[in-house]
Amino acid sequence: MAHISPSYLQIGSTVGALLMALLVIFVRLKASNRPVTIKKIIIPPLGMATGFLMFVAPQVRVPWLWALAAFLVGWFIFSYPLIRSTKFEVSEGQVFARRSKSFVVILFVLLIVRTVLHQVIDEYVSIPQSGALFFLLAFGMIVRWRVFMLKQYRSIEASGELQSPPLSPEPPTSTNAK
Repeated sequence: MAHISPSYLQIGSTVGALLMALLVIFVRLKASNRPVTIKKIIIPPLGMATGFLMFVAPQVRVPWLWALAAFLVGWFIFSYPLIRSTKFEVSEGQVFARRSKSFVVILFVLLIVRTVLHQVIDEYVSIPQSGALFFLLAFGMIVRWRVFMLKQYRSIEASGELQSPPLSPEPPTSTNAK
């Protein structure tokens, strides 16, 4: 197997993270033009959960305490700005994510913090383990953010502001009553 220099891996992961941040910005800006549904809230963390398959490889595994700490940092710290910048509004009986001017800034700040943390953590663990820790951090962040979004959506749904399509057509009324 070919050996890749750790500095090249670091540069590659930083460029990859930057591209992912740009992709997330693009997707989020387009998504604000489409109604939010429960399915659209739930699917991203479910899709991301497939990343746990990386832990099959022994070189990626980290101690449970480290994994828990990374998840909790994502859950409590990194999700907070996303939660604060996510607002829903109802328009024409459907829920839309209101565009936040700060969302793009928040993503880039999170990217910068992640890059700095990566530099520090890479001194103590291998690159695959660092990737695993940052995956757990991101997963904690996404899950809490999406749980918040789901609660907010359910609250709007419970308020009765959403237009609900009829479940079945109205039965015809008979004019010939005997």
